[in-house]
Amino acid sequence: MTSPTARTEMTQAMVVFFSFCCGAIVANLYYSQPIIALIAPAVGLSSHGASLIVSLTQIGYALGLLLLVPLADLLENRRLILVTTAVATVSLIGAGLSSQPGVFLGLALLIGFSSVAVQMLIPLAANLAPEAARGRVVGNIMGGLLLGILLARPVASLIADHFGWRAVYLAAAAVMAVILLVIARTVPRREPAHQASYGQLLGSLWTLLRRYPLLRQRALLQGLMFAAFSLFWTAVPIELARQHGLSQSQIALFALVGALGAVAAPIAGRLADAGYTVKASWLALLLAPLAFLLGVSQWGYSVVGLALTGVVLDFAVQLSMVLGQRTIYGLDPHSRARLNAVYMTSIFLGGALGSAVASALYENYGWSAVAWVGALLPALALLVFAWSRRTQ
Repeated sequence: MTSPTARTEMTQAMVVFFSFCCGAIVANLYYSQPIIALIAPAVGLSSHGASLIVSLTQIGYALGLLLLVPLADLLENRRLILVTTAVATVSLIGAGLSSQPGVFLGLALLIGFSSVAVQMLIPLAANLAPEAARGRVVGNIMGGLLLGILLARPVASLIADHFGWRAVYLAAAAVMAVILLVIARTVPRREPAHQASYGQLLGSLWTLLRRYPLLRQRALLQGLMFAAFSLFWTAVPIELARQHGLSQSQIALFALVGALGAVAAPIAGRLADAGYTVKASWLALLLAPLAFLLGVSQWGYSVVGLALTGVVLDFAVQLSMVLGQRTIYGLDPHSRARLNAVYMTSIFLGGALGSAVASALYENYGWSAVAWVGALLPALALLVFAWSRRTQ
């Protein structure tokens, strides 16, 4: 039976609060990206193994999406969000105090696994929002989430530069503790109408994937886009430090410029509500490979060129992500958490792949190889989209 709170009005204040929570929670996945060169020697990891910190966090997130997020269609949502956020808080504290490589990597996996509360908050917001404004509400909340992704890097660099990398994790844990208290007091309860066993719920993920071609298409497109996104943002701090001599604080400013791409999220939501999903998707899928091709030009090797690549890439990835999310939420209102789980799992598996190969690709072949592979991934997504449009 669906709780009356499912009809609670999604006020602007709630949208702002959901945006902040989503941004703060998802930031846990990205704090390590610009500071892996500081973390690795402190916990006993080699330079080639440093990117495991990022990729294991994203693999943990993908596992959480697959195993935990579907429970939002079965269990009371607020309680589920509180439990997962509490685990994230404890994991962050453990990572901040850890000095053993195996322990730290295990905690990195758990941080990702327990940070999926953000993907329970977004479907909850979609359920609370009226149909006519759903794209705008989801777009605005995704704007907060994407700002969290993009601001996590500069915040981590600044804190690490002045207080050390351990302070990054401890500060993140403090933020999670505050969010726990606020969620407990402000987020409405929602009891889903879906009735099934946990095994049936997980099995239904495959059923949904088979039933909806649009879900398969959007999951593949965004997986490829996010692989390129993670490849760039894992490798570019190394390039900036080694080839341009930037400090952690300067790398933070660079990442802050990249956060300009987050303006795509609310724009995407409004475009989707207005019926421009296909045209906006073409734009996003064209911009991403063009951003990387700029990076292999002579001017693109400069700090300004790399920053422009980051801004354009971020804009394209965020635009495509929100358009895809708005599309899949319209497929089955009673299965939004599971649809979101399938969609986001593919995205973060792509992100984990991009992060995992970034260090080895850069160390063995340099920045040009990163840029060419980065261009190839969204180019493949563009071909998939063009082929799917033709068959339709």
